[in-house]
Amino acid sequence: MNKVNIYLLKYSVQSTRQSILDYLASRGSASAQQMAQAFGMSTQNLRRHLRILEQRGLIAVSQPAASGRGRPQLTYSLTAQAQPDHLAGLSSALLSGLRPASLRPLAQRLLGGTPRPARNTSQRLVAAMRQLEPMGYRPRWEARPGGPQVVLGHCPFAAIIDKHPELCQVDAHMLEELLGTDAEQASKLQPGPQGTLQCVFRIKERR
Repeated sequence: MNKVNIYLLKYSVQSTRQSILDYLASRGSASAQQMAQAFGMSTQNLRRHLRILEQRGLIAVSQPAASGRGRPQLTYSLTAQAQPDHLAGLSSALLSGLRPASLRPLAQRLLGGTPRPARNTSQRLVAAMRQLEPMGYRPRWEARPGGPQVVLGHCPFAAIIDKHPELCQVDAHMLEELLGTDAEQASKLQPGPQGTLQCVFRIKERR
């Protein structure tokens, strides 16, 4: 198996776990059977992902009170740690007077500097998703006929985005820094397949 396939395999596994978190975020709680049916996979395979998420402190399991015959199914829900909002308490005063010219430097600071994108597009996308995930974006990428697109399943700026819509451009700049390409926002906080709000960015190679 070559390096690209290994990257894609690792991302597929991570994408499944992210889908579980998105599903629980939109529904509050669910059983393993419900999620397995929703994702079209076996309960046994799903439980492996659930165990890892539980070990990482991202989900909690509980057993509801019995309400009839049979053993009640265990239900899973997100922990506080799995609901990142690392800028929710950020004062709008810190962003007052933010100018367009300062948005890219801000994106670079959030990334911890200017990264060096890999040459291969798939590797760049996988690496970008890895870097954005700890920041609370719940990212994934999708192949499209006109080029790949990046889906951000959670907005870390949600608490202040109405007052500071320019922060969407910060997201675009971060993607451009990570991928070495141009990024254009296609949709903002629109319902996704699982009912959660998401933002979509089109990725275009620079000429």
